[in-house]
Amino acid sequence: TNGIRMAFEEADYRAGDFRLEYLDWDDATAAAANWTAEGEAANADAAAKDPDVMVFIGPFNSGAAKISMPILNIAGVLMISPATTWPGLTKPGLGDFGEPDIYRPTGKVNFTRVVPGDDLQGTRAANWAKELGVKKVYVLDDNEVYGRGIATIFRERCQQLGLEVLGHESIDVKAQEFRSLMTSIKALGPDLIYFGGTTQSKGGQIAKDMIGAGLDAKFMGPDGCYEQVFITSAGEENVNGRAYITFGGLPPERLEAYMDRYYKRYDQRPDGYAVYGYECGRVALEAIRRANKKDRAAIVEAALSLKDFDGTLGRWSFDKNGDISLEMISGFVVEDGKFKFVKLLGPGETK
Repeated sequence: TNGIRMAFEEADYRAGDFRLEYLDWDDATAAAANWTAEGEAANADAAAKDPDVMVFIGPFNSGAAKISMPILNIAGVLMISPATTWPGLTKPGLGDFGEPDIYRPTGKVNFTRVVPGDDLQGTRAANWAKELGVKKVYVLDDNEVYGRGIATIFRERCQQLGLEVLGHESIDVKAQEFRSLMTSIKALGPDLIYFGGTTQSKGGQIAKDMIGAGLDAKFMGPDGCYEQVFITSAGEENVNGRAYITFGGLPPERLEAYMDRYYKRYDQRPDGYAVYGYECGRVALEAIRRANKKDRAAIVEAALSLKDFDGTLGRWSFDKNGDISLEMISGFVVEDGKFKFVKLLGPGETK
């Protein structure tokens, strides 16, 4: 939300002939400690029924997107997500049965995202694991759309690369700790534990309990763990030099002008997804400016027609499915209690 607000503030909350208002609607509850289907559906329904709502920025979670996408597709509201990476939301043949058509009851595309999909991130994470000298991996996930999906892609790529997959299972995210699970995995002798999930679905606890169980292995996780609270929850001493995280796109450190503006505005270093919120805000502004009328269909059309857009992330375009053309994946390692950028992860060899 900081990134989104900054984009609108820099435009003085204006686009074309229009004055804009940004409302921050949460789809999570304190009791659930996570997004809820009811919360996401309520947000989408409220947006659909409000004739003043022209753009819906979000959601953050792929599972939540499955709920709001059909509602907002029928309403014809432009969606711009900063973080949903499940391939099936947009890419035919890369998701579950019926995807992505089930999210497009009108047959039209209104959903866009400014991050690369998990089909890229999961594959390149496995490539990186092999580069790191990993021979044997154990795969865990949080049993959610995003976590299970990216873990499955990682596992399949490991098998293609000849890495030994010792097992793949879903954890109970309501559990307080995973010491006994780590003890049983330790007996198999993995070089790396891959966790498909987020900090909120116990990524930090997994990394912490690995060490508690005496498991001498690397930890690797996806962008859902690319936030400082992952390091805090795991314990800096447990992840320094052993936790590897992938992230869709360039690291904030490569975006110097944006970083300077963000720090000046908020007096803090941004987490990784702030720049994608910022980019979503810029896309919303540009789509409204190009359409220059209070018309949902015109704004959707304007967004989908973005080609060679000079965005914060570089020059990019949306394809016919609403996916961004950028395919950069960054790799980080935790050092001194912070994420240190290691390299951009390329496609890698097929064998």
